[in-house]
Amino acid sequence: MLWYSLRRAGLLVLSLALASALIFALLRLLPGDVATTIGGAQATPAQVDAIRAGLGLNRPLHEQYLSWVGGLFHGDFGRSQLNGTSVGSELALKLAVTGPLIIGSLLVAFTVAVPLGAWSAMRHRSRIGGLMNALSQIGIAVPALWLAMLLILVFAVELKLLPAQGFPVDRWGHPGDAARSLVLPCVTLGLVEGAVLFRFVRSATMGVLYSDYLRTARAKGLPWAQALVRHGFRNAALPVVSVLGLQSATLIVGAVVIERVFTLPGVGSMLLSDVANRDLVKVQGEMLLLIAAILVIGFVVDLIHRLIDPRLEARL
Repeated sequence: MLWYSLRRAGLLVLSLALASALIFALLRLLPGDVATTIGGAQATPAQVDAIRAGLGLNRPLHEQYLSWVGGLFHGDFGRSQLNGTSVGSELALKLAVTGPLIIGSLLVAFTVAVPLGAWSAMRHRSRIGGLMNALSQIGIAVPALWLAMLLILVFAVELKLLPAQGFPVDRWGHPGDAARSLVLPCVTLGLVEGAVLFRFVRSATMGVLYSDYLRTARAKGLPWAQALVRHGFRNAALPVVSVLGLQSATLIVGAVVIERVFTLPGVGSMLLSDVANRDLVKVQGEMLLLIAAILVIGFVVDLIHRLIDPRLEARL
């Protein structure tokens, strides 16, 4: 397990290095740059060139890349080319919104999908099991944007129980207000992703319901639920953990859309704004952070697989 963890950690570092080079190269293919944005529509080519030289954009690309990567080793994501603010400080502020949004959405998805998926599998021959299966299919087909509008209409406009948009200016200075602002976004993302997870939990549970070891446990007198908890969940957990890892990555991407709908000042909103302004130093830092989060999730999922099923150690 230790040797495998070290190998995976090395692969993770290599993947991050390749991702940083790819992000840097692809962003330089975009038309325009921040110098044009700063100069404005009335700036002459000479003025734009002067701004570009002041920002160091006329340096060779390999020097710009090495300077950026060198700063990353010291925790420095660079400074915005547009206003000179620290990219790392801004990311920390935005993560205070995006982080709880993703974690809250994942908790909603897990809480809804896992118990209901397992229960639906055990009742798959009943009407209620068929109804839940049909509802999950509808949930998969529902766009997150449409569901967000529906929840805003019901809980914010009609019932006036929760805020429709925005986030407190002081962030988590008033935790209650901040948490209320994230309820509808978390429920929106959580239900959409939970419908997908529900299908996998149901399928994985049904896969072990009629297995030989579960029949043996039932023959010894254990009821279905107890036999499933003691002997079935460990085997059903492997595909569920894989899907949960993929869903976590999907939540990171989905948060970009949801933040715009609910006007949340998170990393997604920051990324879209910086792309429009061609503030490449900020954009490359934000994209690297998102990719790093996805790669770390994959790394953790692989380790959890080995902990759940020790037989995988023999395949190293």
